[in-house]
Amino acid sequence: MMKNKLLMILLIILVSITLVGVVAVVIIDKYTGEESAEKAPSIEEIVEASVEIPEVTTNLASGDFIRMAFTIQTDSKKAKEELEQRNFQVNNIIITELSEMKEEELTGKKGKEQFQTSLKEKISHLMQEGKIEQVYITSSILQ
Repeated sequence: MMKNKLLMILLIILVSITLVGVVAVVIIDKYTGEESAEKAPSIEEIVEASVEIPEVTTNLASGDFIRMAFTIQTDSKKAKEELEQRNFQVNNIIITELSEMKEEELTGKKGKEQFQTSLKEKISHLMQEGKIEQVYITSSILQ
């Protein structure tokens, strides 16, 4: 009788430990599975969530003229729609930023990358529906 009771308790403990282990594995698998499901967007998704900013012509602080066009990638279609409505604000940011810059600041890869990062931060502050993923310079002529 005592052996049966001891065996039953041991069996219950063993089943409980196994059950806890299975639950832990399922939970871990679920959370790591979601992370791997978050993949980079396809080019179609990027294009669908991007806004083209037509060519902007303005003068720099150094007196030179610059002509630039951009494509701004957002994180969703709603953010794209909001950005399209804020087009005049985006143009204002671009023109005011460029008016403070000198030719040397926009020549070369490093200068353009810093300008793109600056635009991304400033435009992101406007957004309420989403966020700016990337600012691309699609055309640039410095005279």
